[in-house]
Amino acid sequence: MRPTTPTSSSSSPAPAGAKDSRSGPGQERKFFSRRKACRFCTDKVAGINYKDVPTLRNFLTERGKIMPRRISGNCAIHQRALTTAIKRARNIAMVAFAEER
Repeated sequence: MRPTTPTSSSSSPAPAGAKDSRSGPGQERKFFSRRKACRFCTDKVAGINYKDVPTLRNFLTERGKIMPRRISGNCAIHQRALTTAIKRARNIAMVAFAEER
């Protein structure tokens, strides 16, 4: 037979560095900003052209990397098309692969 003493394994205190996922009156609340709208969807752009260098440069960092969706605000369809256009522009030397340091 098993002893009938209560075990505290299910209600043990959390380790020192653990965050509590519950929010309450004394808890901090994280602020989530509204997601940016896709620039190509709002302008109803038919396609992204690799020859439109000024538009492509808006989606490159100062180092020449392609900005991720969470920063640029593009939808998945337009982000894929933008990535393809930037890579094509890089191959024909319209956009640099990397900026000078």
